[in-house]
Amino acid sequence: MPWFQIDLRLAPRRRGFHLITPEVEAAFREMPAFRVGLLHVFIQHASASLSINENADPDVPRDLEMAFDTIAPEHLPYVHTCEGPDDMPAHVKCSMIGSSLTIPIAAGQLRLGTWQGIYLCEHRDRGGPRRLVITAHGDL
Repeated sequence: MPWFQIDLRLAPRRRGFHLITPEVEAAFREMPAFRVGLLHVFIQHASASLSINENADPDVPRDLEMAFDTIAPEHLPYVHTCEGPDDMPAHVKCSMIGSSLTIPIAAGQLRLGTWQGIYLCEHRDRGGPRRLVITAHGDL
């Protein structure tokens, strides 16, 4: 079973949950068509994360941001503050959501559900460009 890996650089985004499915799918299309397999997406940062969630209603990303800001607010008495007040809450959110996703592949397509999309969860006000490592494994 072959392995393929590519790097994807995402443009900087403001704090929030951003649908990146089209960018991941475009990068995936650069790989050979897999009959069946798995796609692994990993973010190389500790203050942003990846999630699969509903991709149809624009209220969902806003509500997710509100919920995570409530769970890990900036006003707590964090000790790690050298990178600004949004840094430690970003690490907390990243730990809760996670740094990677695994998505099934069938007939050369990602097997996301009808209402599912891949989100970059940007937890910093100005996180800068983000790097993803995309790895596919399976039968061609």
